Amino acid sequence: MTNYNFQPKGLKSELGWYFRKLPHFEGGEIPQFLTARLFDSLPQKSIEEWRIKLKKDRSDAAFRKRIEKFLDAGYGECFMSRPEIATVVQNTLLFYNQVKYNLISWVVMPNHIHVLLKPYEGVKLSDITQSIKSYTAHRANRILNRNGRFWQAETFDRYIRNRKHFLSVIKYIEDNPVKAKLCENKNDWKFGSAFYRADNIEY
Repeated sequence: MTNYNFQPKGLKSELGWYFRKLPHFEGGEIPQFLTARLFDSLPQKSIEEWRIKLKKDRSDAAFRKRIEKFLDAGYGECFMSRPEIATVVQNTLLFYNQVKYNLISWVVMPNHIHVLLKPYEGVKLSDITQSIKSYTAHRANRILNRNGRFWQAETFDRYIRNRKHFLSVIKYIEDNPVKAKLCENKNDWKFGSAFYRADNIEY
């Protein structure tokens, strides 16, 4: 966990930020913490509140915790609770590892995913998320014999500020299945980096 290019102290907070409906940060080779959720994982009222709140204050940790708690409650159809769908998503994350980014940590939950990665030089974060979501949506919909949206259009991303933040994000990601009461030990959750490391599986 060394040689990662963290945000230099004093860099202007607006550098690299762009907006669609949520704020995003193209930070070059800075490690990024991503959360992508299924299209029906939050009620519309909560989505609108999320958008407004994040545009006003990107650092509101308490509000983010409320969103995460809602996601962990398993709202929506939770397509990724099906092992074959979770496998498609996990395999796609692994496929692009060492191609578009260095995959550091991840977990596939029933209605959302968390990913910590470091984009390769010249690769935009927006291109990474588009590649992952487009391919997995197509494959998942074929398996489910359905059409229409799979993912929510927006992905929430946050750049890693320092080593302490880096380590806390890994812990947060890998503890997520335990926190959501999906397993007792994070190493038992097959759709995450903790399982891979516990079994010494290279990725």
